[in-house]
Amino acid sequence: MGVTASTPGRICLFGEHLDYLGLPVIAAAISRRITLTAERIQEPTVRLHLPDLGTNEQFAFAGQPLPYVQDRDYYRAALNVLLREGYTFSSGFDVTVRGNIPINSGTSSSSALVVTWLNALARLADHPQPLPPERLAELAYGAEVLEFGEPGGMMDHYSTAVGNVIYLESQPQINLTVLRPRLGTFVLGDSQEPKDTLGILGRVKFGMLDILKRINGINPAFSLHTGSLTDAAEYKDILTKDEYVLLKGTLANRDVLREALTVLQAPELDHARLGQLLTDHQATLRDAQRISTPKIDRMLEAARTAGALGGKINGSGGGGCMFVYAPDQPNVVAEAIERAGGKAYVIQVAQGAVAD
Repeated sequence: MGVTASTPGRICLFGEHLDYLGLPVIAAAISRRITLTAERIQEPTVRLHLPDLGTNEQFAFAGQPLPYVQDRDYYRAALNVLLREGYTFSSGFDVTVRGNIPINSGTSSSSALVVTWLNALARLADHPQPLPPERLAELAYGAEVLEFGEPGGMMDHYSTAVGNVIYLESQPQINLTVLRPRLGTFVLGDSQEPKDTLGILGRVKFGMLDILKRINGINPAFSLHTGSLTDAAEYKDILTKDEYVLLKGTLANRDVLREALTVLQAPELDHARLGQLLTDHQATLRDAQRISTPKIDRMLEAARTAGALGGKINGSGGGGCMFVYAPDQPNVVAEAIERAGGKAYVIQVAQGAVAD
């Protein structure tokens, strides 16, 4: 018996660098996917065929928890998470993984892989018990983030597992809303510059957490959920110039997201306004969070000149991907991104994790 499962990548429309601060995000699953085919085998082994990477791997698995042998050891982590959930496995697996999501560029290829592997394993267990999308997301977050003490939020796992466009609140508890705006085409552009995820999270995430700690020392009632840009001015004297800019930028990005949610929920989608809000978000990410790069700025400018309505960097930043909203002539926009040195993909909003 075999199972084929697939999961999309994702773009973060609004709320970049907000989810780990407990603020909401809006994300969209995209039409680039990881596809995994797996079947049971008699040997107590997991055999992995990874043709996109030109490699094969294998490890022993006899139905017992596995020690990790490398950083981000996701194949073993997913098995361990399911064993803890009460799943049992008395066979090994022969697995082939293919994908067309750009790797290590901010489009959640790793989260999509973990969701896909969990989805397949739950169906190949001794007592198959398929997981609903939101539970898949929770377990994938456990396998990818919690198992390895990584700093990421939950947006990637919910967005890829659930699909379409989602609005996700993570505080005071998880609250997920699937949005169904009639969106046109996007164009994804890979700068082919390596991301600096840990460096940027160290500066932006831990910088913001330190700012909040100092502000709350003076005013315990201050919250990123309720604080205004006017409120931020009260703390200018206890912050460095860069910290003050970062605080204002975080609040500005929160406000852009709130307006974007209204636009995406409206009966008639205002495409131009959506594009402008993406560009507004990008300006703050470039100037306050400082996560953009000159090449990504050039790619965005070229895309807008070619007819895109707006766009932004995608993911943690310092490299990786950008995207633009280009409901008209996306191929012309894609060519402009390529001329600016990027690798372009025309994409649509897509369904979430599937398996058969």
